[in-house]
Amino acid sequence: MPGLLFSPVCLTVIWFLSWSLCPSCAQIWTDEVSGEQYGHLESNVTLACNNSEIRLPVSWHLSHSTVLPWHQVTPNGSLVLLRVNHSAQGTYSCYDNSGRLLRSIKLRLGHPPGRLTISCQVPNHTHVRCSWVETVKTFLPAEYNASFSNGKEWSPCIVDVTQKHCDVVHPAFWQPIHTLRITETNALGSKNTTASVKLHELLKPDPPESVLVKELEGYPKKLLISWRFPSSWPQHDAFPLIFHIRYRPRGSIFWSEIYSLDNSIVIWDALAGHLHQVQVRTRDEINAESQWSEWSPLLLGRPWEDYTTPEPDVEPEDIFTLPTKSKPEASTPKSRGSKHGDEGNLGLVILLVLFSVVILTTIFSLIFVVWMRQRRRDHATKQELTSMVKMKSIPI
Repeated sequence: MPGLLFSPVCLTVIWFLSWSLCPSCAQIWTDEVSGEQYGHLESNVTLACNNSEIRLPVSWHLSHSTVLPWHQVTPNGSLVLLRVNHSAQGTYSCYDNSGRLLRSIKLRLGHPPGRLTISCQVPNHTHVRCSWVETVKTFLPAEYNASFSNGKEWSPCIVDVTQKHCDVVHPAFWQPIHTLRITETNALGSKNTTASVKLHELLKPDPPESVLVKELEGYPKKLLISWRFPSSWPQHDAFPLIFHIRYRPRGSIFWSEIYSLDNSIVIWDALAGHLHQVQVRTRDEINAESQWSEWSPLLLGRPWEDYTTPEPDVEPEDIFTLPTKSKPEASTPKSRGSKHGDEGNLGLVILLVLFSVVILTTIFSLIFVVWMRQRRRDHATKQELTSMVKMKSIPI
């Protein structure tokens, strides 16, 4: 009996019953292992239906839809997508003529890696952080491998994939030039990018911290400015810092500047009674080729001011007091007299104006009369000369 269960006839009956009762289970059993396939954008991508060389009529679906991008189907059932773009991404399914699922493929499209743009920051002598930016948008997940060389040997640069940077601890700072190599890899290829790094030129401390501006009591032209070393800078005498302080009255466009090796300083020439803007930055004192840090946030401070009220010089009994009794009626005659005086002044002004008008009229009249007389005389003289000329012209 057990041998009968494994006979060809019995196995055929069991397969037929499983197909009838659970077609979805049959699809799973006959399905090849689904997987991902990657393709280049703007190129042709071929999806194989199965690994069999038997030519079967098949149909392709994209995300359960029979609508496909621009394509061709080869005689062996492979699907060729032509000049694909992002819209061609998705899950492709291949079925035989009976509707049985033969294969399911998830297609992802993108580009192979390109060259990276690398930049490095050196906040102190013991730490280097290098970050990078893709020059080619690949649209695909990538892995990064980074290493750092001092010219003699390579050491790992610890990669943070999410932030796209790597860190080197305790680099050989005495070496003039270092080399960073980063390899980007995705499903379509890999690309190496190298960059030369000069640590002594890239050394740039973080800004000073906890900057404070305080007044000095009793000194209206002084300000006390204090700060702390950057927390990322090693507190060691072998790594001294120099500090650059600038300040100005608020509203001014000109800064006053001063340098210090300590972490506090007193300003002696502050403008009394005015708010001042203050900023501090720092740099490695020994390495002249290093960079200045960024300026600390802008702070405001005002010099000390004396707010006490000066005491009067007169004695209390000499202070003027208002009389207890007032006579408001006494102001009435004064105000009336003042009113009459104003009216009299107004009349005098009017008389003076009228008198001036009369005088001016008289003067203009006299000038007009004199001008008319002179004109008549000139006319008479002209007539006499004309007569004399006529008489001389008459023959005797």
